[in-house]
Amino acid sequence: MDIYLINFIRIITFLLIALTASSSSAADVELDEPILPLPLVQNLAPKVVAIGDKLFHDPRLSHDNTISCAHCHRLATGGTDMLPKSFGIRGQTGTIKAPTVYNSAFNFVQFWDGRAATLEEQVSGPINHPLEMGSSWLEVVNKLEADPEVREAFHALYSDGVTPENIKDAIATFERSLVTSNSRFDQWLRGDENAINDTELEGYLKFKDYGCASCHQGMNAGGNMYGYMGAMGDYFSVRDTPVTEADLGRQNVTGLSEDRFLFKVPSLRLAAINGPYFHDGSAETLEEAIKIMARHQLGRDIPTKDVKSIVSFLSTLVGEHPRLNP
Repeated sequence: MDIYLINFIRIITFLLIALTASSSSAADVELDEPILPLPLVQNLAPKVVAIGDKLFHDPRLSHDNTISCAHCHRLATGGTDMLPKSFGIRGQTGTIKAPTVYNSAFNFVQFWDGRAATLEEQVSGPINHPLEMGSSWLEVVNKLEADPEVREAFHALYSDGVTPENIKDAIATFERSLVTSNSRFDQWLRGDENAINDTELEGYLKFKDYGCASCHQGMNAGGNMYGYMGAMGDYFSVRDTPVTEADLGRQNVTGLSEDRFLFKVPSLRLAAINGPYFHDGSAETLEEAIKIMARHQLGRDIPTKDVKSIVSFLSTLVGEHPRLNP
């Protein structure tokens, strides 16, 4: 079966689900919504979070002691470096845009191509990647073991001290604390009718009516399914740059031709502040990203006034965290 026919069937199915949940006017908003509020409390061990925080910001995890996790995932600026492609040790340019680390605990897989099933598994990727941190677990463990303060902290929390598994556990636990709770939209979902204004509510209704919620739903407004980049049109044929290996998405993981251009659907929780957009960072503005998504994912054009309305809604998804300065 032709891949575009398959995608068309999938999109129609998703649209039917979304339209069932959508409303036609502000007066008819239902409590049963496709997007759910983020939890207000995370039950995490504070001491593990603290050491994970230190490791997240420790450049010794890289081969030349110059690149930390926070280098590409800057907490103050939305959990990304705001670049189309990140760069690693020795100024090497990476192949893909760094996704936000905020709310990553709610993604069903990690990385754009879903090659890591958990946050713990994800930690190994950048550390071992030659274009990113360019290190190895043996090198990282030896460095941290040589630091008496770090060694003591690990032995206080883990019976076997500094090990790759314990490093991954600490960093992943810290990342699970990076939840942008209590957004204005979440307040509205919890019953505060005044948390968002009429324009923002209209944007949400448009978001559902156009079918955006077919892929961007759940607590993370995305991050819980895969989707084809160009499900209803060949995105890569109209892009200014040729197709790269990173553009192949899940096919790089599975080797299956049907997984070509298949990616984890990104969360929209911080979309209002996380440009540029898409795995390739090709859309500089949120307005541009919405128009491209409408054309290539939904097979339609959205009027500028509705695009602005949807942008206003997306701003209400930005929540709170002590490290975040939107």
